[in-house]
Amino acid sequence: MEKNRNYFVAIALSVLILVAWQFLYVNPKLEKDRAALEAQQAAQSQQTTTSGGTAATTTTATGTSGALPGGAAQATTTETREAALAKSARVEIDTPSLSGSISLTGARFDDLKLKEFHETVDKTSPIITLLSPAETEHGYFAEVGYVGSDATGTVPGPQTVWTQDGAGKLTQTTPVKLTFTNDKGVLFTRTISVDEHYMFTITDSIENRTDAAIALSAYGRATRFFKPTDPSVYVLHEGFIGVLGDLGLHEVKYKETEDDTTVTPGKATGGWLGITDKYWATALVPPQATPYETRFSYFKDGRPRYQADYRQDDITIAPGQKADVKNLFFGGAKEVPIIDGYKTSYAIPHFDLMIDWGWFWFFTKPMFQLMDFFFRYFGNFGIAILITTIVVKGLFFPLANKQYASMANMKKMQPKMEELKAKHGDDRMALQQAMMQLYKEEKINPLAGCWPILLQIPVFFALYKVIYVTIEMRHAPFFGWIQDLSAPDPTSLFNLFGLLPYDVPHVLMIGVWPLIMGVTMFLQMRMNPTPPDPTQAMIFTWMPLVFTFMLATFPAGLVIYWAWNNTLSIIQQAIIMKRHGVKIELFDNLKGLFGKKPKPS
Repeated sequence: MEKNRNYFVAIALSVLILVAWQFLYVNPKLEKDRAALEAQQAAQSQQTTTSGGTAATTTTATGTSGALPGGAAQATTTETREAALAKSARVEIDTPSLSGSISLTGARFDDLKLKEFHETVDKTSPIITLLSPAETEHGYFAEVGYVGSDATGTVPGPQTVWTQDGAGKLTQTTPVKLTFTNDKGVLFTRTISVDEHYMFTITDSIENRTDAAIALSAYGRATRFFKPTDPSVYVLHEGFIGVLGDLGLHEVKYKETEDDTTVTPGKATGGWLGITDKYWATALVPPQATPYETRFSYFKDGRPRYQADYRQDDITIAPGQKADVKNLFFGGAKEVPIIDGYKTSYAIPHFDLMIDWGWFWFFTKPMFQLMDFFFRYFGNFGIAILITTIVVKGLFFPLANKQYASMANMKKMQPKMEELKAKHGDDRMALQQAMMQLYKEEKINPLAGCWPILLQIPVFFALYKVIYVTIEMRHAPFFGWIQDLSAPDPTSLFNLFGLLPYDVPHVLMIGVWPLIMGVTMFLQMRMNPTPPDPTQAMIFTWMPLVFTFMLATFPAGLVIYWAWNNTLSIIQQAIIMKRHGVKIELFDNLKGLFGKKPKPS
């Protein structure tokens, strides 16, 4: 009984440590990060009410100088979204996936909403707003323009007012045509088309009607005046991203540009760049055959803002000749099949890396594809997780069988182990050496009980990555109270799962599924003989409790996977032990835990 009392004291201390860690470290850190973000946003708001200008002067705004625009079209005050949209003539966007408009001032993409995605699980909640005018608090836009010289005349830039040829909205079947003639007589004709999802094609025809050759370079930029308010997570990249030709993948966090102002990867040919959030992204795809310079920048003047941009090498157009320049712009949700489709159909190098599959993409992405296959068949990602677990268990079946057989043999050796304990008494060194010799002779792995847990780790991580980063899991329901597999179980033991009318602290949000997971893990570990080593025995005792608290804050889909996997493991282990004629220790271990002496076998 004294031994059991020590176990319970250890368990109580471990819970106390977890609670103290949450209250003394995790919660203050989250509050500190949140306060820092609020202070930064307040500073930005204060700056917008002053008379300070932006980085864009009149010349850079019109695109006549040699500098790539970095300013915000002279935006010095924040306005409501409706007021900002009303300031310029617009071309409406209406596709199955998108709604919004393009500003004819700058031909700027600054009004884009995603029809198929809502802010919450409630289907009546507002749809996601991705892009908004620069003058708004959450300004976020993209544009394509040109940098010229005095000889070129005024070229399309942020302040250029385009003229729509005809009327009508931009749909997946009806592109729009815009025109602009500059002060030198150079005619720019822009055709914008969009597919049924999120890819815009911007094709410019430049006709040199002057009597001299002209040279100009195309640029593209994505600019935003805010960053995500949620604390960053180490398994997910949010910020600047790009695959820049031979320079490869570049992932630049917001903080890197805040510290260094500008990150310049160098000149590249082919590829893409943009800004990525957890579920949404904007990306610019320059002409793949023309070299370009890239920047990821943070501008502090005027309203602070983040910008990903590129500038291509100059193109020269002879008198009376034309040149065509085609750019692509992606603005939308990072849906896996759509992103993969763009990689193939538009021949965009490594466009699928927009989704952060991580270093182990070769394991993570197939895991998603398997789950997505079952989802398309059964229509429920929760069921897809359960079936995927069965498939994974099947793949690991030979190795798991070997480990469970080893544990069964270890049980058979219990009488000999007891003899060794009686023989060596308190001589722990001699006892350990004798037991290791016994393990070697009988070909037993004393850590066999740990292997089934360890084998779950890579699968668990891959599943965690899939559930956390893929938009397909966002707001995906299971059954009952689980309406979002990507969010933690919303119930808590400490208010009787919602029966008591009060909220509980975040650290005490131990829901139904985490409890089920903890119980199944406890039962699985009690299927095995208690390890002779006290340290191992203590770890086996603590682990289910620690995992219950730890996984309670993880997405519900992960917890459901772990509970289901434990259940399958218990069944599998019981069958193997029975085949080997070994007594299942579960009930004796439970009796021993509560001080009842088990019957001799």
